[in-house]
Amino acid sequence: MAETLEGLQARLEKLHVARDSGTHSVRFGEEEVRYRTDTELASAIAALERRITALQGRKPVRTVYINSTKGL
Repeated sequence: MAETLEGLQARLEKLHVARDSGTHSVRFGEEEVRYRTDTELASAIAALERRITALQGRKPVRTVYINSTKGL
């Protein structure tokens, strides 16, 4: 079953709401998923974000270069 971008974003929103409220169970239609720890919930959020990024055709940022001066 191919998931749509809108479906994945809806699941991601539910996971964010659950994490913000401190709940460790989320219902997606008929399916209920229970996460034992906040780390598992964070991992599920990260995995969904990667899937959404891949579906949108963007590559994840792997390196960040910082350039700064003292302003003198």
